[in-house]
Amino acid sequence: MKIVLLNPDIPQNTGNIGRTCIANDIELILVGRLGFELSDTKLKRAGLDYWKHIKLKVYKSFDEFLFEVKSEEQFLFFSTHGKKLFWDVPFNENSYLIFGSETKGYPPEFYERYIDKMYRIPMKSEKVRSLNLATSCGIVLYHAIYRLNMDH
Repeated sequence: MKIVLLNPDIPQNTGNIGRTCIANDIELILVGRLGFELSDTKLKRAGLDYWKHIKLKVYKSFDEFLFEVKSEEQFLFFSTHGKKLFWDVPFNENSYLIFGSETKGYPPEFYERYIDKMYRIPMKSEKVRSLNLATSCGIVLYHAIYRLNMDH
């Protein structure tokens, strides 16, 4: 599996997600405009001294990422706008777990183009619009690991 962050804004979130990726031997892919530099101390602080072990790829645009990946078949998107719950995601070892920007979500056209591949994490309270990006990535990744281990 791979975690993909599209236009991530907050270095601490990306650092925490990177640390989770390192802990699970999973590649982190950053796509689009980053709201920080990869040398940012906040990013490195959140990733601690583990950051040197990260499997990281960076793409300037989603089109560049698509060109390299060549297939959208394994794409899974996570958003508060998803119609299906993430309990029902068809995870596999080749899944790309894709998360939008903390402040803007996905580009508007993604909500139409990928609506059938878009899932949401349920929340009981309407007092919160969304979960923190690092928290969401952790929830989804560990659920995927659990599901894949249950199936084998």
